[in-house]
Order: sequence, then structure tokens, then C-alpha cells
Amino acid sequence: MATKLTDPEIAAALTDLNDWSKVDATLTKTFERPTFPEAIDFVRAVAVEAESANHHPDIDIRWRKVTFTLSTHSEGGLTELDVALARAIDRLAEG
Repeated sequence: MATKLTDPEIAAALTDLNDWSKVDATLTKTFERPTFPEAIDFVRAVAVEAESANHHPDIDIRWRKVTFTLSTHSEGGLTELDVALARAIDRLAEG
């Protein structure tokens, strides 16, 4: 079971996360891909990573833009699971 992060821990994590924002009790970031099929492929890659981690983001797809929203619902806020998944999503976006 994951432990909810404190505000200072979240602030420290955000300094290492590229363009992620804290919105209420979530981390969120929007990515833009060159084409709609590439956006869908990106979501598929994230889905594999999320399934492997057994930690699943909320995903909003709007043409070439994909927004991920992360939160550990069972803990009522952000945990290290969310930070780790944000880092994994960033790695996938680069690769």
C-alpha cells in the first residue's frame, strides 16, 4: 500500500518532473503528438507501463493532445506511485 505524500514531498517531486502540475490532489500534464495515430500509440505505451505498475492514470484524448491525470484514489491523494508513473510517462514521451 502506498503512503500519501506530504506537501513538501510533492513540491520536491515537482522540481524533478518536467511540466507536470499539481491540480488539487492530482498530477497532470498534457502531451501533444504529431498525429492522432501517434497520440493513440503513446497512450498504448503508457497503458502497458501502467498495467505493469498496477497503477492507472485518467486519460483524456483530444485529437493530438493527450492529458494524463495521476492520483492514488485509495489513498485520497498523491503517492510515490504517481510520481513514478509520471517519470515513466515522460520517458515514454521522449522515446
